[in-house]
Amino acid sequence: MAGTTGRARAGRIAFRMAAAALLLLAAACTAIYRNHGYVPAEDELATVVVGKDTRETVAQKIGRPSAQGLLNDVGWFYVQSRFKHYGPKEPQEIDRQVVAVTFTEAGVVDGVGRYGLEDGRVIDISRRVTDSNIKGISFIRQLLGSIGRVRADDLLSD
Repeated sequence: MAGTTGRARAGRIAFRMAAAALLLLAAACTAIYRNHGYVPAEDELATVVVGKDTRETVAQKIGRPSAQGLLNDVGWFYVQSRFKHYGPKEPQEIDRQVVAVTFTEAGVVDGVGRYGLEDGRVIDISRRVTDSNIKGISFIRQLLGSIGRVRADDLLSD
């Protein structure tokens, strides 16, 4: 009899451990959504008047963006993205909203535009890669290939 209760107890423990493992597995495969950035709502953007508001009044009405136009400071860009994280996979951007407020040289609002992920395209902001002009030749082959081209008078000349 004692062996039967011991087996029943071991069976219950194994069942509980299997249930806990299944629960953890299910939780690990659940998608997690994360939001990054800030975009003003439509009613806030409606308060910005093109041709009248300035940088200062826009900052008071909808706040300053986290990224500004870098080249000539004629635009403010509000960016918000939504990412889906699913287990060990790379996060996937599922939504992006960009609000661009452009200014004239005098600092007056020139235009307000809203763009989505479907309007954009992926671009390289900064590409710091030097492409080799020698294709298909390894470094060792380049080194060994130049051995016979060096003459003694090249090394001794002033």
